[in-house]
Amino acid sequence: MALSKPSFLIHLKSLTTKPFDCRFRPPFLSIRLLSFATPEEAAAERRRRKRRLRIEPPLNSLRHPQPQKQQRTPSSANPNPNAPKLPETVSVLTGNRLNLHNRILTLIRENDLDEAALYTRHSVYSNCRPTIFTCNAVMAALLRQSRYADLLSLHRFITQAGIAANVVTYNLLITVYCECRKTDTALEHYKQLINNAPFNPSPTTYRILAKGLVDNSKVERAIELKDEMLSKGFSADPIVYSHLMNGCAKTKDADKIFDLYEELKAKLGGDVSDGIIYGGLMKGYFLKGLENEAMELYQEATREHSRIKMGAMSFNLILDALSKNGKFEEALRLFDWMKTEHNPPQNLTVNLGSYNVMVDGYCAEGRFKEAVEVFMRMDESRCSPDIVSFNNLIEQLCSNGLLPDAEELCGRMNKKKVNPDEVSYGLLMDTCFKENRPDDAAGYFRKMIDEKLRPNLAVYNRLVDGLVKFGKVDEAKSFFDLMVKKLKMDASSYEFMFKALCDVSKLDEVLKIVGEMLDDGSVDLNDDMQEIIKDGLRKEGREEELGKLIEQKEREKEEAKRREAEEAEKAKASARAAVASLLPSKLFGSKEDEKESTDSSVSKDDDVSPNKAAEQA
Repeated sequence: MALSKPSFLIHLKSLTTKPFDCRFRPPFLSIRLLSFATPEEAAAERRRRKRRLRIEPPLNSLRHPQPQKQQRTPSSANPNPNAPKLPETVSVLTGNRLNLHNRILTLIRENDLDEAALYTRHSVYSNCRPTIFTCNAVMAALLRQSRYADLLSLHRFITQAGIAANVVTYNLLITVYCECRKTDTALEHYKQLINNAPFNPSPTTYRILAKGLVDNSKVERAIELKDEMLSKGFSADPIVYSHLMNGCAKTKDADKIFDLYEELKAKLGGDVSDGIIYGGLMKGYFLKGLENEAMELYQEATREHSRIKMGAMSFNLILDALSKNGKFEEALRLFDWMKTEHNPPQNLTVNLGSYNVMVDGYCAEGRFKEAVEVFMRMDESRCSPDIVSFNNLIEQLCSNGLLPDAEELCGRMNKKKVNPDEVSYGLLMDTCFKENRPDDAAGYFRKMIDEKLRPNLAVYNRLVDGLVKFGKVDEAKSFFDLMVKKLKMDASSYEFMFKALCDVSKLDEVLKIVGEMLDDGSVDLNDDMQEIIKDGLRKEGREEELGKLIEQKEREKEEAKRREAEEAEKAKASARAAVASLLPSKLFGSKEDEKESTDSSVSKDDDVSPNKAAEQA
């Protein structure tokens, strides 16, 4: 029934006169929003509310205490200039910096890493400065192709340019040094991250270090790193434990494998559902001779609707355990099933590591042609080989007397958009020497130079040693002349070349190298070198020529020092003369000029004094 307007107002008035129950609050309409009939009623309501607030303070004052005003830092207190610089966040990837990032990613996808690195360097001093995310993308691409020197060079550049590193940058550096077998340097960067960086390491940091230490036969140090990870509050990582278990398998320590597994179970609450550890567990059972238990684990991990979470890396470790313990046929069946189930991006069961494991398995079985065929068909699973994978297969072929197949594989690299590196050519060069093909070996070394690669001193020494053994001293000398300015030759390299030339009586060449060595001064002519040279000269009756050459070079050095000192003195004199001609003579006048000026002033005083006397009179 509808109420008339007077009846509605009377009803409201009756509501305001009733005692208010604080436990009842209308859900959508507050009483204080209603107007009162008289000012006295409104005043009475205000007094009632004040009394209630005095008795029952609002809840927000208890839950959220008012923060005290912070004391303002005086303007003279400047921040520490030595404090580490905070890295940029991903929010800076906007506008032109995002366009630059995408442009460099396009160059990386096109495999033009030189242009990507150069573009990044040029952008540092432009109006559009690259972010650390862009630099990390370029360094990661260089790492994938094992271009360690270029990666470290780019890292030094961005560090000097003031681009702050983030944890991904540190992880890339640690990976480089682990792959270069410099684990001590990798651990130094880890300590620098712990002590100086304004952020904490990530679980990936410990995974990289654990794998690097295990690969370099430092399992005990890897276990210590695991304990350090746990002490810093990180949760037990199955991937780290998997690396440790595989390292113990390499050292044939089955008991330690199961100890690590029990420790991981205890840390995770008694159940491990990550299949990454099953490969290491299977190896532990195989080491103990418990083949049935190992195969039961395999069946549990690979059965349909299993509770075990399996990924590509987990399957790879199981493949490795099967192929290295006499179960290669079972590994082939599992590999075929993995390729069938592989459906990226929803289901990833195969990656590059899967093919590397199978290639090693085929080669261990002596089935090298099948290994090459499987390797070259990895694009069917949307996988791309890298230079490390190619070099691994080339090494397998070369070590088993299949040099033509290795050369053919090296020639097929370009089809996969991979270029041979120093390791590729070095493997072929060494095998050519073993196959009595020194000319081809020299050709592979020359290819390194032509393609602007940078072979190290060890590769050069192997080349020269091989050429000398085949009696090709002239070619060895030509490579010495080519590389002496590119490599920092050590004393042993000079000694070897001196001995090789003295054995074929090329003494003039020896003396020429000695003269250039004395002029350069980068390597000292030590006693061993002098003894080798004197023995060669003694056979030809020219022993005194070495002493004369040394004396001549010393005289030339002294004469050069004297001329340099004279030229420096002349330069100083000419500079003083030039300055004197530009400035007033009073500032740089001689003592005789000063005397003449003094005498003239005295004579003037004598002439003026009679006049002064007359005036005074």
